[in-house]
Amino acid sequence: MKILKHLAPVALLAAILLAVPATAQELRHNAQYPDDPAFQPVPDSLKGLIIKGEWNNSTIYPETRREWQVYVPVQYDGTTPACLLVGLDGILFNATTVLDNLIASGEMPVTIGVFVQPGVSYDAEGNVLRYNRSNEFDRTNGTFARFLEEEILPMVEGLVTPDGRAIRLSHNPDDRAITGASSSGICAFTAAWERPDLFHRVYSSVGTYVAMRGGNDYPAYIRKCEPKPIRIFLQDGMKDAWNPLFGEWWEQNLLMESALDFAGYEEIAHWDRGGHSIWHGTKMFPDAMRWLWKGWPAPVKAGDSRNDMLQSLLGTGKDREPGWELLAPEEVPSAVRKRLGNPVTTLLYPTGKLEISAEANSNWLCSSIVTTKGDRTAREQFYWLHNPENHNLDGAIARDLAFDTLGNLYVATPFGIQVCDQNGRVRAILGLPTNNVSALCFHGNKLYVRCKGMTFVRTLKHTGWNPEDGFITPPSQGQG
Repeated sequence: MKILKHLAPVALLAAILLAVPATAQELRHNAQYPDDPAFQPVPDSLKGLIIKGEWNNSTIYPETRREWQVYVPVQYDGTTPACLLVGLDGILFNATTVLDNLIASGEMPVTIGVFVQPGVSYDAEGNVLRYNRSNEFDRTNGTFARFLEEEILPMVEGLVTPDGRAIRLSHNPDDRAITGASSSGICAFTAAWERPDLFHRVYSSVGTYVAMRGGNDYPAYIRKCEPKPIRIFLQDGMKDAWNPLFGEWWEQNLLMESALDFAGYEEIAHWDRGGHSIWHGTKMFPDAMRWLWKGWPAPVKAGDSRNDMLQSLLGTGKDREPGWELLAPEEVPSAVRKRLGNPVTTLLYPTGKLEISAEANSNWLCSSIVTTKGDRTAREQFYWLHNPENHNLDGAIARDLAFDTLGNLYVATPFGIQVCDQNGRVRAILGLPTNNVSALCFHGNKLYVRCKGMTFVRTLKHTGWNPEDGFITPPSQGQG
């Protein structure tokens, strides 16, 4: 059948390695990894079973077809929800043998593996119209995580093994890991980054954190964004530079590791002398699994970033302020309710001598000087906002604005609450409690946001400025 021919494992592996020829040594050792006992075949009594199928009716990626495989360990009893490992690009890293061994030895919890191929679109004769792999995997948004959440994992939870065990998966993100190589390596990270409510453990081998679809921006985002509860194992080789057009794989993985360390993540990196090859990633897979699952079921916790603005806003360690709290309607102060019902995209600076306004079809906020006569002059594009998915280019991405008493600007955007210094630079990004933020405001040192008709609040160590209290002069932050 032509459709299945295009999904053959050999062709898929070639796509994964992006057509880079393996060295003779890599080819000679590709079938065996004798350094770790986790690669040794187990007796049949300890070998998990594999269920296979196709997913051909996606609504998120319409008219795509893909194969999937589900690994079920012998230790799974069919009643207690199992931990989950999602493997992108199908079964890589000799994963099922490693799972057999590590589950049997107690180095991993009882874990069901769900292995998913990228989508392919075909014409009526079975010829390939387009490969969807890069579009699905290299995008730095939450679409693929939503595809797993809404389509693949519910399908898996409807399966029953040949011996009658119903598949039940834990929905606790501490019980879930996701893995991949190359484009699926960055996708594994993106899934956890965008949806830490789904995944807390990531193995990324030779990840494409390069200028394909915005992956090169991740180090900057990691340094600015409020840390998330993710534990990540990075692997790459010093000769990994598949296509200089997109950048340097090795260099970008180094920048990722540096940013994750700066931001306080639980991270570890293994660098070798290989290129863009799956061989070293496979060799490290057992150790990656041991490290990702160490201490389970203890939760993965967000660390303390060394970002000085985040520390100033949130504190650190035991002094760190908690996250967002959902409020019942009667718990929202009337002044806050009124303000959230009237978001603004034009706002005076606390001195009253500057006016900040969102520019339509742009990532910019403009700054104008307010004269003594009340005229606006010297308008400049001044505050530049992050907008990785080009949200709202038919309007401003800023949904609402507020200042604190130090002159920092808080901007409600689809990417988070972006906190800008007096010189127009985003210094910190507070994560949203949910998507679709529509408004924000301060009430003392409490920051309120409106998302999907719900109101959330969190305490900050900065105090908001209320224009009704009159103009003030914040301390100067200098020219920076």
